[in-house]
Amino acid sequence: MRNVRALGAVTLSLALAACDMAPKYVRPELPVPATSPQGPAYATGDGQGVAVTADTGWRDFFTDARLARVIETALANNRDLRLAVANVEQARAQYRVQRADLLPTVAGTGTATFSSQPLVQFGQSDRLRQDVYQAQVGISAWEIDLFGRVRNLTKSAQEQYFASVENRNAAQVTLIAEIANAWLTMAADQERLRIARDLESAFGKTLELNKARFAKGIASELDVRQAQTSYDSARSDIAQATTLVAQDQNALNLLAGTTVPATDLPDALPPSDATLDNLPSGVGSDILLRRPDIASAEHQLRSANADIGAARAAFFPRISLTAALGTVSTGLSGLFAADSETWSVAPTASLPIFDFGKNKANLRYAKAIYDAMVATYEKSVQTGFREVADALARRGTMSQQLEAQTSLRDASRVAYTLSEARFRYGVDSFLTTLDSQRSLYSAEQSLLATRLTRASNMVELYRAMGGGLK
Repeated sequence: MRNVRALGAVTLSLALAACDMAPKYVRPELPVPATSPQGPAYATGDGQGVAVTADTGWRDFFTDARLARVIETALANNRDLRLAVANVEQARAQYRVQRADLLPTVAGTGTATFSSQPLVQFGQSDRLRQDVYQAQVGISAWEIDLFGRVRNLTKSAQEQYFASVENRNAAQVTLIAEIANAWLTMAADQERLRIARDLESAFGKTLELNKARFAKGIASELDVRQAQTSYDSARSDIAQATTLVAQDQNALNLLAGTTVPATDLPDALPPSDATLDNLPSGVGSDILLRRPDIASAEHQLRSANADIGAARAAFFPRISLTAALGTVSTGLSGLFAADSETWSVAPTASLPIFDFGKNKANLRYAKAIYDAMVATYEKSVQTGFREVADALARRGTMSQQLEAQTSLRDASRVAYTLSEARFRYGVDSFLTTLDSQRSLYSAEQSLLATRLTRASNMVELYRAMGGGLK
């Protein structure tokens, strides 16, 4: 027993003193400028506001109560998010399986052997009966990790698990953004349907007026046909917008994973923003490190770095230990009697001599994987920087564009009212009124598209900057 304890103490000391063959991990330099781009497209007035980061919860960012309820429903029911959660559980289980190799597996066994054989070879006619009972506790082929092979494999599995967690977080941020965009798109299509119906009514009245004038010989058939074109165009747009609203609702139900209640569906774009506003454009590029996809890429890089250490350790001796401690007796009653104990220890060491370049190839493969992960990480950072810069550039000029589109719509509405009045009094031809109708319709649609772009741009800023999970 003293020998076994001494061997166990020495083995544990060796395992604790094991060296690590993995290179020291150093995060690559960010391959992007230190700050977001500057220029006329990024103008933001006084630049005051709150930056959207991974610390900005979605409940704080999305201020419309109906939209918030739809997002919450999606987080509980969306199947893609459930798949991402299952992937996390798989990676965690794999990590725990690998981590278990760091410590010996202790197993208890009990055996009983009964045998009987004749003694004719000794000139006797009797039979020899033997009963052997044995109970033992032991470990089998536990690798003493002197060179960090098992520890680096465990570290690699742990980083893969962390990467899967970040992938799940990225899936949630993307889902929230998709839900918000789908909800806003449906709101815009609802408003587009309302505009088409209002204009159909106005165009219908103009058509009836031209038909009456034509019947009295005041207007020509050309006026009637031109009025008919505007009226039919509005009717066609109503049908198209009705289809889009239904498809938008179907898309929203798919993302939510269930049927969204009618009370949570939008009827028009909110008069005020559905999200936080007045966000600054002058943000440092280090904010990108909080994005889940970039954090996942770095964990993959750390995993590849640990794999190099495991590949290097394969060049050195591998020591394993098999040991057992128990009792043996020819009778069940004496199994735990004095002097019945038995023990065995069998350390094994193996050193690769000729492997025909297998270990070298594995090491080169691990290094190549690491280089690929570096490139993937840097590309993820560059992609994130570009997405943030694009969103900020869109936002930088959005206020001016929205103001111009609003002024254009108002001017078109006044022009249409004046031209219609002049037509009714016979001052202008119907062609002027027709052009005003079409200009007003186009201005209404453009203003709506601009408002949707502005709302979607805020959602894109939330996603591009890493969003928030709570």
